[in-house]
Amino acid sequence: MGVSGSGKSTIADRLATRLGWRCEDGDKFHPASNVAKMSAGHPLTDEDRWPWLQAIADEIDRVCKAGQRAVIACSALKHAYRDILVHGRHDVRIVFLDGTYDLIAGRLAARKGHFMPPGLLTSQFQTLEPPDANEHPVTVSIDATVETIVDDIIRQLKLEHS
Repeated sequence: MGVSGSGKSTIADRLATRLGWRCEDGDKFHPASNVAKMSAGHPLTDEDRWPWLQAIADEIDRVCKAGQRAVIACSALKHAYRDILVHGRHDVRIVFLDGTYDLIAGRLAARKGHFMPPGLLTSQFQTLEPPDANEHPVTVSIDATVETIVDDIIRQLKLEHS
């Protein structure tokens, strides 16, 4: 989890590859109306997000019920959003990709072809509620290489490299 530009898709893909798990990008669960709204430079409301979050939660439940494992990249900026995704499960962990506004703004300025315009970063930081200890998050600084970030996540999750 993290704001747009924090590296969710890149880190999720590399982490899943290292662990031999499936990777899903939460963006694919957005209805077309959400993508259109963000593409037009408008931040999503909670009402826009609920069906998207529920679709991801349903996928998490499906994966867990099937005895599979997956890494899902999703902004999950508020405690309430993460409550929908995790809903009391102890076999689901939140990884928080933590970075400064300036670092992420620089990354977004260099990114091409993504539906999330850099101008929405301020609203993302205003919405962000970093996970607290009750959520048992894995928090990693994104001011490092992808491999270092993934190593840190695996170390904190106490998982073996595959």
